[in-house]
Amino acid sequence: MASLKKFEENPQRQLLEEIKGARCVMLGSPVPDAHMQPMAPQVDEDAGVIYFYSDNTSELGQAIMARPANVHLCHIDKDYQACVKGMLTPHNDKAIIEKFWNPAVEAWYPGGKTDPKMLMLKFEPKDAAVWASDKSAIGFLYEVAKAKLTGAAPDMGKTKEFGL
Repeated sequence: MASLKKFEENPQRQLLEEIKGARCVMLGSPVPDAHMQPMAPQVDEDAGVIYFYSDNTSELGQAIMARPANVHLCHIDKDYQACVKGMLTPHNDKAIIEKFWNPAVEAWYPGGKTDPKMLMLKFEPKDAAVWASDKSAIGFLYEVAKAKLTGAAPDMGKTKEFGL
């Protein structure tokens, strides 16, 4: 369950923590007809930035190298959902590549940290819309039953929009 206390006190920090804990998020593309694609986030909480290892031969890599763009990132978990808008740019900083390098990343790049296809992308969040719930399965059923009896909408959690 998402912490509604964190949600109220520091939604920006909670957002980065949630994304950091995700195996993947859906990352948008500046290509008009392209679908979002799953990407593994590398979160720098102190900087408020999210990095992605990508491929400079992919449609997304080619598009961002041609022109950095504002894109959407979506994170969906059982009790926490977020849609984040921000700027996506190429960012081949060796220190950042080293900082987030791990065995899972290495599997994608047989040439190692200097693999010619590797492209580091930097996502700088600008604003977000988030939804969080602290309802258990029983709490969810209670809210649905209460709504049926009273005609009021179920209370499933909180939502807010904020700048980053």
